Amino acid sequence: MKNFAQVVRHQGNDSLFEIIDISILGTMASMPVHFHAEGFRGTGKTTIIRAAKQILPKIERIKGCEYNCDPQRPHCPHHRHLSAIEIEKLGVELIDMPFLEISPSAKKGTIVGSIDLKKITSKDNPEAALLLGTIPRAHRGIIFVDEINRIADISPEIADILLDVMGTKPGRIQIEEVGLPTVVLPIQASVWAASNPDEEPGPLEDIRRQLSDRFDFAVKVERPMEIAVLKRILDGNSESSFDNKLIEVKKDKFEQTKKKISEVILSEEIKSILASVYVDFGLESLRSIEAITRGAIIKGALMEKSPDIEDIVFLAKCALRHRIDSKNLNDIIKYLEQRRHHIEKKQESLINMAIVESEKESPQQSKKNTIGDSGLLQNRFLNPIEKLLSYLTKKSSASPGDSRITIDPKKIDIKAPSKKAQSIKQLELKDYVKKEEELRK
Repeated sequence: MKNFAQVVRHQGNDSLFEIIDISILGTMASMPVHFHAEGFRGTGKTTIIRAAKQILPKIERIKGCEYNCDPQRPHCPHHRHLSAIEIEKLGVELIDMPFLEISPSAKKGTIVGSIDLKKITSKDNPEAALLLGTIPRAHRGIIFVDEINRIADISPEIADILLDVMGTKPGRIQIEEVGLPTVVLPIQASVWAASNPDEEPGPLEDIRRQLSDRFDFAVKVERPMEIAVLKRILDGNSESSFDNKLIEVKKDKFEQTKKKISEVILSEEIKSILASVYVDFGLESLRSIEAITRGAIIKGALMEKSPDIEDIVFLAKCALRHRIDSKNLNDIIKYLEQRRHHIEKKQESLINMAIVESEKESPQQSKKNTIGDSGLLQNRFLNPIEKLLSYLTKKSSASPGDSRITIDPKKIDIKAPSKKAQSIKQLELKDYVKKEEELRK
């Protein structure tokens, strides 16, 4: 398996990396996020997904519990009726977040559970017992289904099981074996899937639309188109070309961010926009809007900022591309872009109003257009954010007898860029070299 630090991130797979981060953090916070990666063979979908296993954080479970019972919320037949004191006596342990796979050749018994033949045929102490399948053992972790379009086509029984697991959050699974009591378990796991929609039997939404709708997001993965990116991929094949510290940093980031999810709140404006999209564009599935909302909250925690309209545009593309046709998707994205432009104009207007107020209060200052002692141009030559900060700084430094409101600019909530800064090595050539006609736009 390829090391996660070796996998090169580029424009064609960037969305998959972002959705993986959202899904991992959602899984940690008991908010499973299911996604489906689509793309031509050789684009690295499965490689990226399997490599992501290395950045999965630890989870705490009741010691030795094969059902991965959360000590705070035990769910299995052995522990769900125990008191906190009894659980404390059993002890707890840290394990890697589960990452289990379901292949196209899997059988129902292997993914759900079956009679444990070893125990029932024991000479010393024969007993009827369950042998847990893939899904119950993946509780509080990740279930990866490669070539899910083939499974949906040739294994309708497994597709039905996935519908139950993904239908609600948490999902559920029912294990039935002759001679044993029926076991019904809640399953809290994120389902990751991959497929090649250009090969038989075709795209998942054409084979089993009901199953396709269960995925919160569908991500299109494309091959790299830049020579510089391909060179980085080739350079990254040697063991000495990557730093394993990246993996530990990612794990720590998830641990630190988990507590921040509860602090993220969607603005009323964002909620109104999402409601308008659902009603005005006649979306069939409410799951699409729920996915965007959940994804925005988790992404906000990862970025340590309130979700904005740009986050909504990105998530809408992933949440709707497998649910509606391309024309309706383009119309919705166009509408969201218009709303983003409107919000930006409104913010600019508020800043300009603050500047006007500042100039009214200091008419002599506004007439100056020279370079001050600090080397900065005067207010009317600054960009809007600098103007606002200049105005607020002046307010905060008012004399004690001044009746004007004082504001500490260090406490002003300023939106950060939508993405973290990247080194020039991570960027593609077109991101930092512009043609003359592009600059004129």
